[in-house]
Amino acid sequence: MPWWLWMLFGLVLLILEVQLASGFYLAFFGIGALCVGFLAAIGLAEAGWLQWLLFSVLSLVTLAFLRRPIVMRLAPAGGDRVDSLVGEAATATEDIPGGGVGKAELRGTTWTARNNGSVLLAKNTRCRVERVEGLTIWIRPE
Repeated sequence: MPWWLWMLFGLVLLILEVQLASGFYLAFFGIGALCVGFLAAIGLAEAGWLQWLLFSVLSLVTLAFLRRPIVMRLAPAGGDRVDSLVGEAATATEDIPGGGVGKAELRGTTWTARNNGSVLLAKNTRCRVERVEGLTIWIRPE
């Protein structure tokens, strides 16, 4: 395959990576194609079988060694923002019996709340978030 076709193939893969939500895989195959295109352009990979072998090896090596560090670097700092709700103050918006489920307000949003204590949480009682499971906060009176 001519070198310019490898370059075109690599660019198409890089563009597709940006346009599609592919899970950040196509970029490494695009990098492999660009590398093979460069090697073919300078005359180091003229045989077709060698180009395909280099494409496969370079793509898989870059995928194996570069994907994880890049994904970790691009991940938002601070982890899951829901975990930051633990320890915050919430207000029961209705009576919630001990061990029961009701509604509580936290950060201006109404949440499904499970009373983790054994006593009744009366309406407008302040409480602390002990844990978060999905969209349910587990609360205990302050």
